Amino acid sequence: MFMTIEPVPHVVIVGAGFGGLMAAKALAHTPVRITLIDRRNHHLFQPLLYQVATAGLAPAQIAAPIRAVFRHQKNATVLLGEVTSVDLDRQEIVAEHKREPFDYLVIATGAHHSYFGRDDWAPFAPGLKSLEDAIEIRRRILLAFEFAETEEDPAERHRLMTFVVVGAGPTGVEMAGAIAEIARRTLRDEFRNFDPGEARVVLADAGSRVLPSFPEALSRDAQRRLEKLGVEVHLNAAATACSDEGVVIGQTEIAARTVIWAAGVAASPAARWLGADADRAGRVKVGPDLSVAGHANVFVIGDTASASDAQGRPLPGLAPVAKQQGAHVARVIAARVARRPVPKPFVYTSFGNLATIGRKAAVIDFGRLRLTGFAAWLLWCVAHIFFLIGFRNRITVALDWSWAYLNFSHGSRLIIGSTHWPPAQGTPAATVRPMPPRHTVSS
Repeated sequence: MFMTIEPVPHVVIVGAGFGGLMAAKALAHTPVRITLIDRRNHHLFQPLLYQVATAGLAPAQIAAPIRAVFRHQKNATVLLGEVTSVDLDRQEIVAEHKREPFDYLVIATGAHHSYFGRDDWAPFAPGLKSLEDAIEIRRRILLAFEFAETEEDPAERHRLMTFVVVGAGPTGVEMAGAIAEIARRTLRDEFRNFDPGEARVVLADAGSRVLPSFPEALSRDAQRRLEKLGVEVHLNAAATACSDEGVVIGQTEIAARTVIWAAGVAASPAARWLGADADRAGRVKVGPDLSVAGHANVFVIGDTASASDAQGRPLPGLAPVAKQQGAHVARVIAARVARRPVPKPFVYTSFGNLATIGRKAAVIDFGRLRLTGFAAWLLWCVAHIFFLIGFRNRITVALDWSWAYLNFSHGSRLIIGSTHWPPAQGTPAATVRPMPPRHTVSS
């Protein structure tokens, strides 16, 4: 007599960000077969992307190969591919023209830049969502200084030495502060024909204050510290035009060769794949258990999901939200597989907001406990090192930050790619502005 072994349920997880990674790891001891699909082969610690973009860290220090993360989890298979649609009738996802059937589907595909209907600005104002974005922004920032060293026209040198960051959320604040520190401290003695400390750094936002998700007192403290670093803060001023010549903030034209976009995000096309209701940012509206209406076995989490807290306020697009949602969905799936009562509806537990303004300065909101300055910065460092994937990454980041603290050094100042100025989209290569000729500096 032969014993028949029933196949275990197949869980397909799309996206290996914080939410997808947490869901897959939380199902390690559940009798399911997991397929984790991502269009990149690495998990990225996005909160530190700005450090790569400003030459503080190397790309490999904030990323980990997905296969390495799951090498010991026998019920998980990792696939490299880009999902293009979901066939709900056949219970299959389509990736790279191949189909993968599922019993449970978890979509955690994150978000991308939103230019509020002005996608033509993208070539002139790159956003920061991937390692490729960070390396490109780093290239533009460092090239601006290199071009300024050989530029003889004062007006053009001023344009090269003007950096505009659009969006005053955590990413924009951290980026503006880091650029100001590079100019005034890291590069202080490295150029001969101009003073990098004369760089103009502008942070602009359509809102009334920086870090709007923080308490007002912390926002004021953050703005004061930014201004102390030399950052110009323009509030109640939306970007109304953008080109390779600069940007218009409100009614003010700012001539700048480097503009960085940190003003908005839009969800992945998951809502279109599922034919589901979405909010204005394209995020899928989910139920209390994070499932999609009419499809109890399909879940959407992280930046792709539109969910609210107990007071009806939209949950922020933060890593802790995605991680808690991933863990919750794993518990729901595990309960259904074991035929146990499902957990209570998802409730997000906030452990606070953190943002750094620069060396030795940060703001932290833990609810009743609020910290600023050096103590907040130390706690910010510890928290980010703790949540990095991989022991090696934690050690190297800690060492790099310690070294940078002692001597103001940014050790990853590598220009990768073309040394021509970034052309507009569709601009013929022959019209790209080349590196200016170097001039002999007389003694």
